[in-house]
Amino acid sequence: MAGVYQRGRYGRYLHILLGVADLVVLNIVFYMATFFDAALVADRPRTVWLLANLALLPITKWLQTSNNQRSLQMQYLISNTLKGLGLHALLFIVAMTFVGIDIEWWVYLKFYFTFLWIFLIWGIVSRLLVKRLRRSGYNFSRVAIMGTNPTALRLGHELNNDSAFGYKLLGYFGEKPKGEFPMEEYRGTIDQFADFVKLHKVDEIFCTLSGEKEEEIKHTIEVSDDNMVRFYYIPQLGRYVTRSFELSSIGPLPIMGVRHNPLTRMSNRILKRSFDIIFSTVCLICSPIIFIPVAIAIKLSSPGPIFFKQKRTGYKGKEFDCYKFRTMKVNSQADSMQATKDDPRKTRIGNFLRKTSIDELPQFINVLKGDMSVVGPRPHMLKHTAEYSALIDKYMVRHLVKPGITGWAQVNGFRGQTEELWQMEGRVAHDVWYIEHWTFFLDMKIIVRTVTNALKGEKNAF
Repeated sequence: MAGVYQRGRYGRYLHILLGVADLVVLNIVFYMATFFDAALVADRPRTVWLLANLALLPITKWLQTSNNQRSLQMQYLISNTLKGLGLHALLFIVAMTFVGIDIEWWVYLKFYFTFLWIFLIWGIVSRLLVKRLRRSGYNFSRVAIMGTNPTALRLGHELNNDSAFGYKLLGYFGEKPKGEFPMEEYRGTIDQFADFVKLHKVDEIFCTLSGEKEEEIKHTIEVSDDNMVRFYYIPQLGRYVTRSFELSSIGPLPIMGVRHNPLTRMSNRILKRSFDIIFSTVCLICSPIIFIPVAIAIKLSSPGPIFFKQKRTGYKGKEFDCYKFRTMKVNSQADSMQATKDDPRKTRIGNFLRKTSIDELPQFINVLKGDMSVVGPRPHMLKHTAEYSALIDKYMVRHLVKPGITGWAQVNGFRGQTEELWQMEGRVAHDVWYIEHWTFFLDMKIIVRTVTNALKGEKNAF
């Protein structure tokens, strides 16, 4: 699809303008970072300036022509800025080395630290300006939808959902719709389509017809070609696919995967695992401050071990020993029955440990061992896995990533006892959403919300 800024007749000018603005921002950053270190680059300042700008050119091109609408959202802005910063560092430092200019590493460090924060601020400002522009009725693409089926309606809702995406839906074409359809947006049959496209200067056409209607699809493509309009085909998957999917190919044959999992990428797995190791190591080094008084309190509250070890379902269904602080008296139902609000099995200290989530802290040992991640779907006891996998669609999908100490479902209220099936269904739906939308910054957001919720106290934590 067209880049997020290249909308309408004058979108390319906005694209160029923002690219130039990026270059101006880079120069401001460069002079800010090297102002007090001019002697280090004084021998060839023009060369340094030229290389810094040349290194930015492919990055501005890449950032400004992103094909993903989500690049206007904050988490993708941060991700793209970090990737751009890394690419610039690679090109710039290699070029500097090649021409023989030696600069101290701390100058680079200061430069890129300043570069990161100013570019993030500039990115936020520029995107807010674009959104404001579009909501004011400028920089948009005129869109027509071929089809009046449920897929077309769903697409129309998404296009109209936020004007900041830069789409203006002009209407639907196809068979006369039935049932609950916005008739005020119905523009006519396929025979009236070509004249409408010419008259209203349509920029993009989305076709949602089924593959059986070859002649209608062929006609739609011809109309788009004759009028130099971008054509996109939307497969009718709405009834059974409600998520993002991946498109690849085997030779010339397109192949569609119905589940997008960013953690299948090696770079993402390395990033997530590296964070897990660093974060859990720091937590375990600091753990005696909490572990020692908690251990003493547990031993004084009731006889039994300090830690509770339970078999749970992990990555790809593999069983592992999950560690927690013991919050209950030793009992025979620990592996078969969930804790309830007024559970008589809980110890005096157990209520406090559960309410504050301190009982979960030993799971950093699981994270360091590689059985778990800091963030991911919560691991369930084996009995629940056997039961719910037979009752809930996509239940086992949550095991496509490592289980976590905290997760997207938990920070959205789906934690604690699941008395009714809909509660577990909600948890599973949030877990699957997390898997398909994973980013490093989503993990950071979940961690912050987990800490905030723990400090406030959660009503479902018992």
